[in-house]
Parts: sequence; structure tokens; C-alpha cells
Amino acid sequence: MYEDLLNTGRIHKENVSPAEIARALERAERDLKTAGKIMAEDRDWAFAVAYNAVLQASRAYMFSQGYRPASAEAHKNTFAFMAFAMGRDYEDLIAYFDRMRNKRNQAIYDIAGLITETEARNLFNRATEFVALIRSRLAQGK
Repeated sequence: MYEDLLNTGRIHKENVSPAEIARALERAERDLKTAGKIMAEDRDWAFAVAYNAVLQASRAYMFSQGYRPASAEAHKNTFAFMAFAMGRDYEDLIAYFDRMRNKRNQAIYDIAGLITETEARNLFNRATEFVALIRSRLAQGK
């Protein structure tokens, strides 16, 4: 299942401690709170923070499965892993998050004011649902 990602060096097998998994999930939840607080003031940054919540939840799940992304293109590799890990039912959602990865890069590094209120709120809402899903899966040991 993950062989292509392992063979190309995009992910590595690693035993990650339960404490590190918990910290990643805690960061995701903290980021959701922060994104919600700053939404009205700075949509670009709220978008970036909501994106980071998704990334941290994804990392927590990846860690729980015994993997870590390679440091080069770590965000991209994390979402490639999640596309396999979450299965077909979540294919569109993971593809959406990967597209938002690119948009976040533009908003943070290239074009200030790029993110609309609708885009920021959509990502925040999907991130909130996703973090809850990952929290549930981790609690169930999946």
C-alpha cells in the first residue's frame, strides 16, 4: 500500500511515541482555535493556520501508523500518505487539502490578500471536521 512512497523515499517507517502523536493532535486543535479567533482580522493567516491544523492532524495519524514524511516536501508527502491511508471515501477531501497546500503557499509567500472569506471559512469548516475525524480514529486505534 505504502511501498511506492517508501521506495521513493517520500516516507520513512518509524516508531513514533504516543506523546508525539498526542502533541501533533493537540497542535491541530490549538490551530483550529487560533484560526477561528483571527478569521475576521486576517483571512490569509486564518487560512494558513486552518491548513496547519489539517497538516498536524494528518501527521498525528501518519505517526500512529508508524510512518513519518521525508523532510524534503514534507507537506506534499504527508498528503500523499493520507490519500492512501484514508482510502477512497476521503480521496476528494485529501485532494482538496493538497490543493489548499498550494494556495497557502501563494497566500503566505507570494500574494497578500489572496484568500477570500468563503475560501477561509470553507477550509476552516473542513479542517474542523477532519481534525474531529482523526481524533476519533486515533481514539479507536484505527
